[in-house]
Amino acid sequence: MAARGKKTDRDSSAKAAKRAASSPPPMDEKRGKMKNKEFQEHVKKLHGELVKLQLWVQHKGLRVVIVFEGRDAAGKGGAIKAITERVSPRVYRIVALPSPTDREKSQLYMQRYLPHFPAAGEIVLFDRSWYNRAGVERVMGFCSEKDVERFLQICPLWERGVVNSGIILIKYWFEVTEEEQHRRFESRINDPRKTWKLSPMDLEAHRRWYDFSRARDDMLQATDTQYAPWYIVDSNDQRRARLNCISHLLTLIPYKEIKRAKIKLPKRQKRKGYVEPERTYRHVPQAY
Repeated sequence: MAARGKKTDRDSSAKAAKRAASSPPPMDEKRGKMKNKEFQEHVKKLHGELVKLQLWVQHKGLRVVIVFEGRDAAGKGGAIKAITERVSPRVYRIVALPSPTDREKSQLYMQRYLPHFPAAGEIVLFDRSWYNRAGVERVMGFCSEKDVERFLQICPLWERGVVNSGIILIKYWFEVTEEEQHRRFESRINDPRKTWKLSPMDLEAHRRWYDFSRARDDMLQATDTQYAPWYIVDSNDQRRARLNCISHLLTLIPYKEIKRAKIKLPKRQKRKGYVEPERTYRHVPQAY
């Protein structure tokens, strides 16, 4: 009887661990918000590593797709900005598609995303992606439940084909608590620098919190696979979220620093009689 009890305990623990692994982790509310000075110290080092990754991706001709999904106001855009701030936009390309046109609506659902996929030596960051079908389109009634069911069945197979073609596919889901999302929406309402971020869709996202929760749960359950897993980013503290996302990303793509020849600036050419022309220019006023 004692042995049976231990087995039951082990089974319960295993089930609990499995549930914890398959659902977003609880937000860590004990740690204080990271100060900007500390953030800048860390992000500077990570930016250097992202440049090394860029050169390696170009050198090896790698193709990388990074998907950013999550709650509205969860910090996806801020994370993407932090990743791309100090690297080449020709290598790290951001794709943020608008609502589909009537023509695109008549196509295969995945078709509008494929032209934006990377060629050799490119990293494409999708600021929202084909997972719109499982999230906002489902919650807002822009598609039928049959469409969603078909998408959740086909998507893992399609992503397997993407991975099998040699593309490195990485998927991030940014999660915030109800309270933090509410605070950020209030900030968008009251801060003139952020009012452009607030849309009617944001208001619906705030109102339909649990509809989006159910849609998220179904999506993660159906599309979290061994070959294209989801990684959950705790985004209550935006600075920590950006650092955690970048540092984690760097562990998923093995890279090496490419040795570069020492560079020395050449001497400037001689003036050879050149004289600045005498004319009046329109200078920008020095207001600061």
